[in-house]
Amino acid sequence: QVRLVEVGGGSVEPGGSLILGCAASDRTYADACMAWFRQGSGTEREEVASIHFGVGSVYYGDSVKERFTMSRDIAKNMIYLQMNNLKPEDSGMYTCAARIPAMARSGVACYFALQTGDVNWGQGTQVTVSS
Repeated sequence: QVRLVEVGGGSVEPGGSLILGCAASDRTYADACMAWFRQGSGTEREEVASIHFGVGSVYYGDSVKERFTMSRDIAKNMIYLQMNNLKPEDSGMYTCAARIPAMARSGVACYFALQTGDVNWGQGTQVTVSS
């Protein structure tokens, strides 16, 4: 069981930027799928972006392409989500997730792998975009 802790989040005006971080328990998870999910008020949980931690391959959901960038720091066992040009509809609880072993070898495969199976979840961090 991996423990995930999110950092970052907060409030920002439309068009602004925020960065989220997620720290995994101190091991090197070369064979792991990790992702950011979000859920707004009255909406279903949405997988925003996913990464194969060892390979570094990333996949983005359509709603955040070209605005959000997901990355990872192998030495720190962390993933990040740089969010630019934020919109009110980006508001919600952002939660880090991991599936270990990955059962996948690319970001897009991880995207689907994290929809099923044994997934570990963080506590989440709130992002609010409003003027």
